[in-house]
Amino acid sequence: MTTSSIRRDTSHDDIPDPMAWRDKKRYLWLLGLIPATAIFVALALIAGVHAIAAHFDNPILNVLATLSAALFWIGPILVYGLLPVLDVFFGPDGSNPPDEIIEQLEKDKYYRYCIYAYVPFQIASLFTAGYLWSAGDLSWLGYDHGLSLVSKIGLAISVGVMGGIGINTAHELGHKKENLERWASKVALAQTFYGHFFIEHNRGHHVRVATPEDPATSRYGESFWRFLPRSVWGSLKSSIELERKRLQRAEKSFWHPSNDVLNAWAFSIVLWGAMLALFGIKILPFMIIQAVYGFSLLETVNYLEHYGLLRQKTKTGRYERCTPQHSWNSDHICTNIFLYHLQRHSDHHANPTRRYQVLRSFDEAPNLPSGYASMITLAYVPPLWRKVMDHRVLEHYDGDITKANLQPNKRDKILAAHGVAA
Repeated sequence: MTTSSIRRDTSHDDIPDPMAWRDKKRYLWLLGLIPATAIFVALALIAGVHAIAAHFDNPILNVLATLSAALFWIGPILVYGLLPVLDVFFGPDGSNPPDEIIEQLEKDKYYRYCIYAYVPFQIASLFTAGYLWSAGDLSWLGYDHGLSLVSKIGLAISVGVMGGIGINTAHELGHKKENLERWASKVALAQTFYGHFFIEHNRGHHVRVATPEDPATSRYGESFWRFLPRSVWGSLKSSIELERKRLQRAEKSFWHPSNDVLNAWAFSIVLWGAMLALFGIKILPFMIIQAVYGFSLLETVNYLEHYGLLRQKTKTGRYERCTPQHSWNSDHICTNIFLYHLQRHSDHHANPTRRYQVLRSFDEAPNLPSGYASMITLAYVPPLWRKVMDHRVLEHYDGDITKANLQPNKRDKILAAHGVAA
């Protein structure tokens, strides 16, 4: 789809001179590094509270030192607590870059450095967390022994949050043409062992989005818990098949080094191998927990993005082009900062190589009632999700439920509930 085929939302753009426009979020993009550095912030706070409590020996400070262990859960605190509150408080963004300045913004390397920086912090945090999980003496941190089981689980999930958002970082990098960014994408995916996403998302999801054939498009009536294994397994199979066909056309073996699924997984093997070599076999539960949680967080976002939306078939039997109507959007500024404008999903599907800083919000795109961070929690509870989202799907199709992407085993029941013959 060309840029001109979709209308830019200018309802909030009171900018008489496009060339005088300034990106008010320019330095806010640095906040996207918070998930990758949160472990270091938590450690500083925990160590500080324990040091102060030990020095003054005050009962209240001692209680605070004990409670500071909750900071090992900083990842879920951020995703399920702080971000949804901030999204409500600050609300939608409402501003788009003028068309005349998009090329200039695209070439501004500052924005690239903001996202490049995520990857080394991500790796450093992973190794730091591995040390914390495996250490038997953390006296410098204020613990006579190692971490408790509860703290270890919180630590693994917090690192999983970092890895899940790291997949989104890899998503931004993997769409680009520069080799450095594409390889950096594979490094970011290594933590969660989700390297096949590099292939499936670009060459699978973007082709089949909002169709029953896409494993990463959720269906009306399908719960997240049913979608999760379907998307994980379906995306894995699809990525392997896509690479197999590409290599066959190039007259190469599936095991050729240029296989982008295999060489992406190779990064994971090296990274996981290094963790095992440094911290021993006891680090394996940590690696599994953080990886499963990380890619599940990514799949939760996949679930939100196209729920119930369907590209209709033309008279030729082919699916219509993907338009802004086929992605759920949200312009809530806080989650957008943390996810590099991922919530402006319609523009991303229209222009996959467009850099995050110039993605735009469209009036004609269906919108979620809040940011992704809020909707993730709803997705975990199917009755609440359906109460919030099912009527929005129906309204999007002007009451015609037959136009929605329906869960196959519930199709007849859904149609009957809306007075439509199966």
